[in-house]
Amino acid sequence: MAKWQYTRGLHDLGNGCHAWLLPDGSWGYSNAGLIVDSGQAMLVDTLFDLKLTREMLDGLRGVLPARGGIDTLVNTHANGDHTFGNQLVKGSRIIASRACAEEMALRPPEEFMRTMHNWREMGEAGAFMHEMMGARFDFTGLVYTPPTETFETELRVSVGNKEVRLVNVGPAHTRGDVLAYVPGDRTVFTGDILFVGGHPAIWAGPVANWIKACNLILGWDVETVVPGHGPITDKSGVRALKHYLEYLAVETRKRYDAGMTDEEAARDISFDAFRDWIDGERIFINVNALYREFAGDASRPDVPRLFGLMARHHRERAAAAACQHCGHTHH
Repeated sequence: MAKWQYTRGLHDLGNGCHAWLLPDGSWGYSNAGLIVDSGQAMLVDTLFDLKLTREMLDGLRGVLPARGGIDTLVNTHANGDHTFGNQLVKGSRIIASRACAEEMALRPPEEFMRTMHNWREMGEAGAFMHEMMGARFDFTGLVYTPPTETFETELRVSVGNKEVRLVNVGPAHTRGDVLAYVPGDRTVFTGDILFVGGHPAIWAGPVANWIKACNLILGWDVETVVPGHGPITDKSGVRALKHYLEYLAVETRKRYDAGMTDEEAARDISFDAFRDWIDGERIFINVNALYREFAGDASRPDVPRLFGLMARHHRERAAAAACQHCGHTHH
């Protein structure tokens, strides 16, 4: 959307709404939001580590109310790149869906730090995790800072004279995904219900729920959509992700019914229509989520296996790109 530049830092959406963007939107580079009105402020999500979150809070200072504080923090979902900076706004009212809070408690930052520290013990999967996250961020000093308040389906919160509707549309990307909708400003902060220009990751599903969440946004009177990852968009960005999910579900079902394994299916489906999207290795997560869904398997994904498949895919693509570059063709 040419109206918005995809640059790092603060973007004024007008009327007291702001976005904080972290290009390029790949693993861990997430966006956050700020809603300010009549001396009150709500932050939507923190960032992956303390350094990034501090940089954001410093950058927001100029647009915060005179007394400078954040009254309310909303965590849209449990992933660390939206919650690990929580301790820097400790003392604020921290709101999340109940499912999000439960998931945060299952995977606190201290456990994540241990995994990142011991990545060498996890072979190829650990090396890929380290490359995508461990080497790019600084996880030292993180302290688990849970929500102080949870809700089930919807909560209306006032920020000054503005109403913000927090709507739980999970399970979808994770077990409890929340949209922060500001009807008066025709703006929505989607968390990871929306990825723009990148493959999403279906950690929870069902996919139908995620498509329903897209339809919910499309039914609202919104003109500005701030995704969890990627550039600011409008409803066209929501339609693009919905199309991806619908296409993925249909193509995966064909291969599931044909008896292919999830890995075979992920390698077989053509993603040419999305060739410009980053993080293409996530097709292994997404096809696996659908296979488990089709089988009625409610177990959690086998994360080490999926990171192993993604590592292999990533390596193969890098080798193919290098090959192309040097002018060889392999058959």
